[in-house]
Amino acid sequence: MLQITKRPTSVDPAGDGPGSPASDTISNYLRIIRRQFPTMLAILAACVIVGGLYLFTAASRYTATASLVIDTRKVQLFQQPSLLGDVTVDSSTVETQVEILKSENISLAVIRDLHLIDDPEFVNPGGGVVGAVVGFIGQLFADQGGASEFEQTRRALAVFDRSRTIKRIGLTYVMEISFTSTNPEKAARIANAIADAYVVDQLEAKYQATRRASVWLQDRIKELRTQASAAQKAVVDFKTANNIVDTGGRLMNEQQLAEVNSQLIMAHAATAEAKARLDRMNDILKQEIPDANVADALKNDTIVKLRGQYVDMASKESIWAAKYGTDHLAAVNLRRQMAEIKKNIQDELRRIQESYKSDYDIAVTREESIKSSLNNVVSESQLTNQAQVQLRELESNAQSYQAMYDNFLQRYMESVQQQSFPITEARLISMASRPLIRSYPKSIIVLGAALFAGLVLAFGIAFLREFFDQVFRTTDQVEEVLQTNCLAILPKIVAGEGAKPSWLGKTGRSETGTRKSDPQSGLLKYVLDNPISRFSEAIRTVKVAVDLNSVVRENRVIAITSTLPNEGKSTVSTNFAQLIAHSGARVILLDTDLRNPSLSRAMAPAATAGLIDVVSGKKKLEDAVIVDEATGLAFLPAGSTSKLVHTNDVLASQPMAEFVATLRKAYDYVVLDLPPMAPVVDVRVTASIVDSYVFVVEWGKTKMDVVRHNLANAPEVHDRLLGVVLNKADTALLARYESYHGKYYYQKYYARYGYTD
Repeated sequence: MLQITKRPTSVDPAGDGPGSPASDTISNYLRIIRRQFPTMLAILAACVIVGGLYLFTAASRYTATASLVIDTRKVQLFQQPSLLGDVTVDSSTVETQVEILKSENISLAVIRDLHLIDDPEFVNPGGGVVGAVVGFIGQLFADQGGASEFEQTRRALAVFDRSRTIKRIGLTYVMEISFTSTNPEKAARIANAIADAYVVDQLEAKYQATRRASVWLQDRIKELRTQASAAQKAVVDFKTANNIVDTGGRLMNEQQLAEVNSQLIMAHAATAEAKARLDRMNDILKQEIPDANVADALKNDTIVKLRGQYVDMASKESIWAAKYGTDHLAAVNLRRQMAEIKKNIQDELRRIQESYKSDYDIAVTREESIKSSLNNVVSESQLTNQAQVQLRELESNAQSYQAMYDNFLQRYMESVQQQSFPITEARLISMASRPLIRSYPKSIIVLGAALFAGLVLAFGIAFLREFFDQVFRTTDQVEEVLQTNCLAILPKIVAGEGAKPSWLGKTGRSETGTRKSDPQSGLLKYVLDNPISRFSEAIRTVKVAVDLNSVVRENRVIAITSTLPNEGKSTVSTNFAQLIAHSGARVILLDTDLRNPSLSRAMAPAATAGLIDVVSGKKKLEDAVIVDEATGLAFLPAGSTSKLVHTNDVLASQPMAEFVATLRKAYDYVVLDLPPMAPVVDVRVTASIVDSYVFVVEWGKTKMDVVRHNLANAPEVHDRLLGVVLNKADTALLARYESYHGKYYYQKYYARYGYTD
């Protein structure tokens, strides 16, 4: 058989050349787009038209925008710190305010203030043609009794919420309020009303909170005043009962203890000082004559004077003793006077000693007395310690109640001030003005969306059509699915096109007569009537394939079949035989479709004998064959097959094999028009007498799985399969699948000969 010749696939080492997977994928996508281009274009145009109709019918809407800011530097004039405690403005606070702006409380306030339940835009929403239709349908099913005020309010609220947009601008404290309406002035008025309603709601909320707090504070202040008075009275009663006197913020026994302790310290110091003077005096008395430093320290004029006299006399005595001797009367008198002075000094020192001793005794006595007093005070203090603990507890309670009373009283005064001067952190920084340009619908966005949707829908439908288009349309599909060659693609020809009168048949004995041409006969002789045409060239391609296969093995008996009826196998077999016969070869065409001999009915309706008669021996070949005078083509009709049941037995019989062997010797080519494979099994039994099969598949109609299934179940046919012919191809549509097979690719060439198929 003719070996399958596959097109070589180039391999690009880099992976991105013409033969790479990426390149093949892109090429496949481009081929799909080319094939489905009219459908895609129609879908895209339909989407754009729908978008244009929407722009034409949709009601214009305008959006006005106002801006609010949560001012962290709010005015502090005449305002004390907030009674409720001002919350730090952060991201969460701003988001909370955005949700408050979206609340029903604000929306209902605006609807009520602007009387929006009387506005048709809010009660009967809808705009343009679509809105009018929807509104009309809604009125048909609405309650004829009329909607209540509550229902109208809820309906207006639903429309209001859909038309309003509240958002925070970035990470700032600014909130943007937008409202969309069919009237630009109304949109600006409602946007500003939302901002005003929000500010009023904030002020009202603060006022109500402050008022409720003031009422609560009044009751609490009365209660705290009573509690503070009772606590203070308990302190006074306790002091009276326990003889506790408070002097300058301290208890009397505490003050006495401190004073006695201070006196004791001073007395102890005085005693120590007196003892030190006495001890010093005792040391001085041990000296005969105190030295000058001691005398100066004592600061006693008598001792100082006596010591001076003593020193003078001692000086004179030393002089006189040195001059006249120690026993001189003058020296003796001087020493006697010095002794007298010394005695006087000692007496004076003893007197001072007695004075110091007296002072010391007094200091000791005073210290002992103070110690006794301290012990008494300590004893009394210990007796009042428990009372002091209770007193401090009572005083602490009294101070706490008094502090709470003062704090609440201050808060109450602040709340009274805030009621008279309420402010809010929010303020309007940009009022909404009348918009000049409509915000909806935007022509560019709508048309862009329509174009995008059209592209997506077009590509989606195109790929779905390709996915579900499981029919043969290209030679590549034939080679890939059936693993065989696609011999030719035959264009679809119209019955009667190029038809010329004359199928003149004659037998060996006499003429069988003539008949007028009809549309069907024009199809059967199309290669003769239109020799320079795409159809004829495709038939020549099949003949070339047959001749080339003859080099490998004998290829004289050619059978033409198909999968299903009406795929054009008879037209192909007739034109193939006519073409070979017209070139001068000896050709015989056999109608072997014994179940439905349509070729016999078309080419020899008056024939009385045929293949059945010749094989059975009832007729000779010369008596049954019909020869075309124009080409010399011999045609053997099927004969009388109405009573045949087992036609496959006839084709598989030994007489049939011998008959075909006889035809091999008498003719150059034997062409068999076999029945389709799917309805009957006749084709499979002819494998022993057929050299090659030509499989006719209707272009764009026969399903791939049907053809593949039939060939897979007939391996004897597949082994002798010469190739596949795609028949009835739409040349205009074929150009989108394989451009080199398109109608206009060969149009100029064939136009030179007057053919335009």
